[in-house]
Amino acid sequence: MKKIIYFLALGLMLVLASSCSSYKYNTTRVQELDFSQYKTYGWLPPIDSLSKDYFNNDIARHNIMSTANKEIEARGLTYSKENPDLLFRYVSIVNNKSRLVYGNTYWGWGGPWGFYRPWGFYGGFYGGYSYPVGKERYRYSHLIIEAIDRKTNSVVWQARGSHEIDNPEKAINNLPKVVSGILKKYPIQIKK
Repeated sequence: MKKIIYFLALGLMLVLASSCSSYKYNTTRVQELDFSQYKTYGWLPPIDSLSKDYFNNDIARHNIMSTANKEIEARGLTYSKENPDLLFRYVSIVNNKSRLVYGNTYWGWGGPWGFYRPWGFYGGFYGGYSYPVGKERYRYSHLIIEAIDRKTNSVVWQARGSHEIDNPEKAINNLPKVVSGILKKYPIQIKK
């Protein structure tokens, strides 16, 4: 009995942990490239995006740059203004999107709306189904960080962190978490 409770508790913790991690991270890179050859880095100005006003403020820039510098230097690179090996840049994008909202029709006792439900059944066993009733608008943000080889002037690594935004201030305050998650995808891991 204790084993069953243990596995149920473990399963519940895994479900809760996965539901809290709602940021999605993706990366791409030049596969055959040896990233240990890069010793110094610098920054290019951020790329203008269609969502200039959303993350285009001093607090957002500070949250991105300070966290990125810590994460990059923890991977063994040194900041240099004079001829760095790698140049980093970022772009932030906020898209307005929409998704369908679904309603349910329930077939219970009393017709398709199930006016009489003596045992509290609300569809499912009685053939309830979902159908679209409208659309809701929401915002989805992407923060993209790229590494450019200064000698070849080509992008050698790129990673993106994406998330649905429900509160602009919370999104700006979460930027350090997003930047750390993005830079975990960098091919060189933290030097200990």
